[in-house]
Amino acid sequence: MSTIVPDYVRTDMGNIQIAPEVIEVIAGLATIEVEGVAGMSGGFAGGIAELLGRKNLSKGVKVEVGQKEAAVDVSIIIEYGSKIPRVSSDIQRSVKQAIETMTGLGVVEVNVHIHDVHFKTSEKLVEDETASQRVK
Repeated sequence: MSTIVPDYVRTDMGNIQIAPEVIEVIAGLATIEVEGVAGMSGGFAGGIAELLGRKNLSKGVKVEVGQKEAAVDVSIIIEYGSKIPRVSSDIQRSVKQAIETMTGLGVVEVNVHIHDVHFKTSEKLVEDETASQRVK
C-alpha cells in the first residue's frame, strides 16, 4: 500500500489526523455505489480479481494523502454491458465528492483501473445453452 501519512492538524481543542485507511474505505464505498461496478479488484499485485466482500472495504483502493490533498487509484471489475467511460466518470465524481465532503481534503486525481469484466451467471447459462444447441 503506497500511502503518505499526513502531519497533524492543530485546532484549539487538540490534533486531528485522518488515517489513509479511512480515505481508502470512503473511496471504496463511493466506488461500489456506482451503477455498473461489479466489485473491486486487488490489482495486479493481488493476482486474482475478486468481488468485493464486506470484510475489506478498502480492497482495490490506493491513496496518497498529504496535508490538504489526496490522490486516489481504484481498481474495479465492471459489469458486462456497462459503458466504461460513463462508469469511470461516475466513479471519479462519486469518490471526489465523498472524500471532499467527509474529510475536507481536496482530491487532485481519481484514477480508475478496469481489471476485469463480470458476466451475470444467468446470461452465461443462456449463452452456454445456445452454444450447445448450435453444435451437435
